[in-house]
Formats: sequence, C-alpha cells, structure tokens
Amino acid sequence: MFDQLIASKATKQRTFTQGLTSLVLHVLVIYGVVQVTQGAAEAVRDIIQDTTIVFLAPPKTTPPPPEAPPPEAIVSANPPPRGFQTVVAPEAIPTEIPPINVAERFNPDDFTGKGVEGGIAAGIVGGTGDVPVSGEVFLEAELDDPPRVISPAQPRYPPVLQSAGISGRVIYAFVVDTTGHAEGNSFKLKSSTNKAFEAPAREAILKTVFKPGRVQGRPVRVLVVQAVAFNANR
Repeated sequence: MFDQLIASKATKQRTFTQGLTSLVLHVLVIYGVVQVTQGAAEAVRDIIQDTTIVFLAPPKTTPPPPEAPPPEAIVSANPPPRGFQTVVAPEAIPTEIPPINVAERFNPDDFTGKGVEGGIAAGIVGGTGDVPVSGEVFLEAELDDPPRVISPAQPRYPPVLQSAGISGRVIYAFVVDTTGHAEGNSFKLKSSTNKAFEAPAREAILKTVFKPGRVQGRPVRVLVVQAVAFNANR
C-alpha cells in the first residue's frame, strides 16, 4: 500500500507540471498571434496613409483653323455691270481639247439670266466697266474678232538643213494675250518634220506681233494654232 501511494503522488505531480507547461505554451502562441496581427495592421495602415492620388491633366486640343474670309467684292472706279454671261455656240466644233487652266474659276451665278447681258453676278447695278476676263482663254470660234498677224517675224533657218536643201514645217499651239503677244509658257508642240526646226519656229512666234482677239469689243486671251514653214528653195 505504501508503494501505491508513492506512485499516486508522482502521477499527480506530472499532471500538474504538464498543465502548467501547456498553459505557458498557449500564452506564448496567443501573444505571438497578437503581435503578428498588430504588425500586419500597422503595415496596412502605413500603405493606406502613403497612397497619393494623382490627377492627370486632360490632353491639349488644337483649336480649328479660322474660316477663310469671304471673297472681296469687286470695287473699282468703273465697276462692271451686274448681269449674266451668254454662251455662244461655236460655228466649227474643235477636234482637240484645249489646254486646261487650273487657275480658272467658274461661277454659275454669272449665268443666271438676271441683270444685263454681258455683266457678272458680282457687278454693280448701273456699272459700265469691263468684265475681268484675264484668266479665261477663248477659242477662235467664240470670238467676235479673231486675232491676226500684224507684224510677222522670219524664222532663223538652221544652216546645216539649209545647206542640205531640207525643208520643213512646225506647228505650235499657244495663247495670244490681250497685248497681242504669244505667252511663252503656253507653247505646245503639235507636229514637227525635224527637231532642228522647233526652236527657231518658237523664237519666230515669240517675236511676232498679233492683233488680239476680242469679245464684245474687249481684248481677250485666245488659243491659237500656228504653222511655221521652212522652205529651202527660197
């Protein structure tokens, strides 16, 4: 019986020691969890406090270009009459297309039939001035008075071709301006029997003086086709 009592006391002592150890371990675990939780909360709070809101400026927009001002009205001491233009049917239909003038503008208001014949829509009521036609090129069939040669120039005969007895012919299309002279930048070669004749023919046309073509008494620019002949037998 003595032996059993000694053993019973030892068992009770071990049970008390184990409980105390378990309690200490639980306290340490709970303390560690609390510390970790507090550290995580502080880290989250620091992240939230350090967050900065950045506002981006809106993209810059380029304002549209200003609208072009309206065309200026014709103002002169003697303005043209307000009226309309008439289309004259050509007597002979041309077989070739005339050169296109990209600078020329067509105003349909000039053909409305309102006002006096021969005027323009931008003219002045009662005006008697000339209608500006400097940019327009007419065909011979559209003229009241076609251009004519009044002072011809003799072409320079190439010496080599002349000594060889070679004759030839060059045809140019060009514009005669309102002063009766050929416009140098309007030349277009239509045909040539020999390239050596082309430059002398062009030089002769540039030196020739024409009577300018007229529409309703006004000088106008006219498309002309002119042939220059080289005769070795002369």
